[in-house]
Amino acid sequence: MLEQIPDVPGVHLDLDAYLRDFRQEFEHGGDIFAKLERAQTFREPGDPSWEAFAAGDWQRALELNEEDRPSAVGMIDTYRRLGYATQRIRVVEFPISPYLQWEIQFLRLLAEAGQDIRVLRGERAAEFEAHRPLPELVIIGDRVLYEVLYDDSGTPAGGRRIDDRKVIAGCRRDVAKLYAQGEPLLAFYDQHIAPLPPPIV
Repeated sequence: MLEQIPDVPGVHLDLDAYLRDFRQEFEHGGDIFAKLERAQTFREPGDPSWEAFAAGDWQRALELNEEDRPSAVGMIDTYRRLGYATQRIRVVEFPISPYLQWEIQFLRLLAEAGQDIRVLRGERAAEFEAHRPLPELVIIGDRVLYEVLYDDSGTPAGGRRIDDRKVIAGCRRDVAKLYAQGEPLLAFYDQHIAPLPPPIV
């Protein structure tokens, strides 16, 4: 089902509309909050740590990331308050891209705060990618799925809202399979990310 998401009818939302809609749905709570991230490079203008990373100042990027630790703890507290179990999957290919080396620094903060994040190596996703890469998506409970959209540069561009319960149920099953095949992010970080030299952007 995951591979079919780009072909499933949905409501297109620009970035502001997507963020508003997402916040409203998220605050309703639910049993599962699932997130699947597939692409190996994104742009996150406006994020101070990303801006430092993109400018080539790795030490400053790490310092700013560490300053986000209270935000990471707050995110996990919010998930718990709203009743969510989380299934967050980060697909990673080797060699690890500079962006992923940066992004996983923040995912580490979330994992240390208690979120069970799994890393899925690219080859393990192959059975779900017969014709195209897995989509970037977010699932909130059993009622809404968002295909997260990016422009050609990898900058967030909004999303598509999908409300079909059968589609959502199928994607939840697929995400659960991917999640079960993943490895804990903190162990992956210690083995593959921590030893890396500063990335060359």
